Amino acid sequence: MASKTKLSLSAKIFIAMILGAFAGLILNFSGNPEWSQVWLTDGILMVVGQIFISLLKMLVVPLVFISLVCGSSSLSDPKMLGRVGGKTIALYLLTTAIAVTLALGSALIFEPGIGVHGIATVEAQITESVPFTQVLIDMVPTNPVAAMADGQMLPIILFAVLLGISITLSGEIGGRVSNWFNDMNAIIMKLVTLVMEVAPYGVFALIAILAATSSGSDILALGKYVGLVFAVLFIHALIVYPTILVLIGRLSPLMFLSKLRAAMLFAFTTASSNATIPVTLETVEKKIGVSNKIASFTVPLGATINMDGTAIMQGIATGFIAQYYGIDLSASQYLMVVIMVILASIGTAGVPSVGLVVLAGVLDQVGLPAEGIALILGVDRLLDMTRTVVNITGDSMVTTIVAKSEGELDIDVFNDPHAGLAFEEQH
Repeated sequence: MASKTKLSLSAKIFIAMILGAFAGLILNFSGNPEWSQVWLTDGILMVVGQIFISLLKMLVVPLVFISLVCGSSSLSDPKMLGRVGGKTIALYLLTTAIAVTLALGSALIFEPGIGVHGIATVEAQITESVPFTQVLIDMVPTNPVAAMADGQMLPIILFAVLLGISITLSGEIGGRVSNWFNDMNAIIMKLVTLVMEVAPYGVFALIAILAATSSGSDILALGKYVGLVFAVLFIHALIVYPTILVLIGRLSPLMFLSKLRAAMLFAFTTASSNATIPVTLETVEKKIGVSNKIASFTVPLGATINMDGTAIMQGIATGFIAQYYGIDLSASQYLMVVIMVILASIGTAGVPSVGLVVLAGVLDQVGLPAEGIALILGVDRLLDMTRTVVNITGDSMVTTIVAKSEGELDIDVFNDPHAGLAFEEQH
């Protein structure tokens, strides 16, 4: 008996998006009568959508904290905590800083959310602007438990990094604690998977509300958002990375990009940096020529702390949602977004759609309504697949530069266009 083909999560979300848009447009063109507003847009659909948003927000603190502890405690080899670790982390943070700066800059210049109205009546009020000096002071938590209870992400991030480093330096005792956090991380990842299983229902409800209550300018704004994210992703992958590779590594970007095709395709298909780790490792070792000594450290670390594509989405989404609701963010709040996205990228797990979870925390930190996620949720899966390609490209680029600086890059393999072809044919 032939087995039934099971739809993937991305296919389910895409179908839910189409059906939700269709249902919402029917309500919109019918004038959205009072009964449909009471029972549908403000009733069943609103409840389902808000429950999904709450589920996303529920995951923010445990996901970021546990993932960050695991990431910062993964530097278990004392030798790697020195020169190689410093180079790798510095480059990852540099590319993420460039990514989120490009994202916020493009959102401010092109203003995709200007001139439209919110998807629902949301009382969005920004708290009084906090001086940036106070933001830096408040990054150090006086009570980490209280910071977690209040969802204060910057103090949580700093505490998690310090705790992870302490675990690394605590020898055998730290190893036992690290194993516990790794087990908890696997459990949290399973929880993320469970939440994402209900995503199609949340997408249907949120997109239906969006289509039922939006005007043509709203739809245009969403198109501008998607186009802007794609543009910045391509600029970062095809201009920023090659420029860094030439300036620091003195290597051919065309050769580098041509050898990443298999890994890029796999990343696009899975939308998961973690799932792509085996392919990325094989690519940088067999096709680019990086030694296993370097790649086995930098690639898994990159899948944990290097999320440039996610940072781009979060930066543009923050600006878009602020403009959509007509909220002006201060310079200090934009700086807070930059810092938080850079640091939160360390705690963004390499699994599909997890960037939306972290985005909820970013929005909350600057006082923007988390309901704004509904604006981008329906199109996020395609963007997620594309930004995963950017993420693994950044991992490979940094790995290649660090390997060359340490004399652990086989230049002959890198310059050989036929190196590793047998591996690529398997994928």
